[in-house]
Amino acid sequence: MTPQEEQIVRKRQKSRALIVALMLGAFVLLIYGISIAKIAAGS
Repeated sequence: MTPQEEQIVRKRQKSRALIVALMLGAFVLLIYGISIAKIAAGS
């Protein structure tokens, strides 16, 4: 693989990793929000 192709692949991997990280963060915030809502509704 040429250095230019490697650079393109790395760029795609980095952007994909960023998207996955953002989705994971959004999922964690969603679970946190649901938990807070359940606790607030229970008391």
